[in-house]
Amino acid sequence: MGQNCNPTYDPNEDPDGAPCAEGLACDPVAGTEDYVCGTPLQIHGMVVDAITLAPLPGALINGLDRTGAPLGLIAVSDELGHYELPVTAPRDPSGEIAADAKYTLQGFAIDYQPFPSGIRVALPISAAEAVLDTTLGTYVISNPGTTVGLIQLPPEQRGGVTITGHVLGVEPGGALVVAEGATPASYGVSDATGAYTLFNVHDGAVNIVGYRRGLELKPHSVSVASVPLVDIDLEVVAEGVDSLATVSGSVQLVNPGDGEATSVVLVPLSVFNGNLLRGPVPFGLRSPDPGREPDIKGEWAIRGVPAGTYKVLAAFENDFLVRDPDLSIGGTSLQELTVTAGQNTSPPESFKITGALAVVSPGRDGPEAVDGMPVFVFENDSSEDRYVIRVFDVFGELIWEDTMVPGVSGSKTVEVPYGGPALSPGYYQFRAISVKDDSPISATEDLRGVFIVGG
Repeated sequence: MGQNCNPTYDPNEDPDGAPCAEGLACDPVAGTEDYVCGTPLQIHGMVVDAITLAPLPGALINGLDRTGAPLGLIAVSDELGHYELPVTAPRDPSGEIAADAKYTLQGFAIDYQPFPSGIRVALPISAAEAVLDTTLGTYVISNPGTTVGLIQLPPEQRGGVTITGHVLGVEPGGALVVAEGATPASYGVSDATGAYTLFNVHDGAVNIVGYRRGLELKPHSVSVASVPLVDIDLEVVAEGVDSLATVSGSVQLVNPGDGEATSVVLVPLSVFNGNLLRGPVPFGLRSPDPGREPDIKGEWAIRGVPAGTYKVLAAFENDFLVRDPDLSIGGTSLQELTVTAGQNTSPPESFKITGALAVVSPGRDGPEAVDGMPVFVFENDSSEDRYVIRVFDVFGELIWEDTMVPGVSGSKTVEVPYGGPALSPGYYQFRAISVKDDSPISATEDLRGVFIVGG
């Protein structure tokens, strides 16, 4: 405990290396390039159907650190839905777990929507809540946040086959692997060894494509029929951020309100949801670098981008800012670009960013439980004529909208009762847009306003 160690120690390759004593883990010292021995850390939890709460066996759970990097192997839930996920932990020099260590979880299962996806985001789990289990000889994090609830796919998206394989390369973990050409495009994420699994891939000619910062992979073409496909490996074409393309551009902050800076991310076109205007972001395809607070006020650049076609999302994360919704002026359109392997490129326009309408309830800071007839409360935009309110389900389908919500005066907030059809148990999101002279002027943020009905 507390001694320096070599995380790749191999007695056959490096007999003079420094392994940890049995029962200890060799983990990085936070903020350095050193490694130290310490008591191992595991995350224990359950995987359940988010609506029925029935346990889900055979689900895959992946742990990510604060930068979105994978933390080890993927855990598989047992017959009762339980999983035990060993994770690496940033340490202080004495080998104790760093006080600010945080994690998020990913979940995948047959016939279920990946988590996080759509309107659902993963909330951080703090290692400060870890408790020493003397029987196991490990620290364990186990709390309501380690229960992963998955949403069942619509009937037409269930079925298909499972595809497994490995992403090759020196650092293969965290690659977003997509079955492009399938409808819908199934996806998964490779663990630290490069192993990946894709569920519910439907019949036809499919390209298995991988996206990760600093890793250019050769797509693997397969023909999907009725049997699972195994050993579908993705070979490396180029590795290292300097060997791949750089995507760069700029943003302009106008009337930012409480927002000071923003971020920019890339989402592969094949997994982009056009209704929700979002999708999974491959590891590292973000400016600033993963794990850093948004700091973009003008120029931005994302290095190490593999070939592919992407949607470019600015002000997507919670930073009190949104992309200006007025599409009649420059810099407000949703932008798309195609990256050729190793060739630098830029979006066609700069982004115009403006202050967001603050969400009050439900879903200001995370999913919030409501009854079947919620009231949506958000910040009043003093220069508006009217508002547009939309409610989406977890798959991005529009459930209800009111395009003529009157403007208000003398109040800091706007309250709009839900007026659509009865809501079934599940996850939903409301969005509000302020309008003046028939032109949108602001909107609520992309990741807020999520609420849960029943279940």
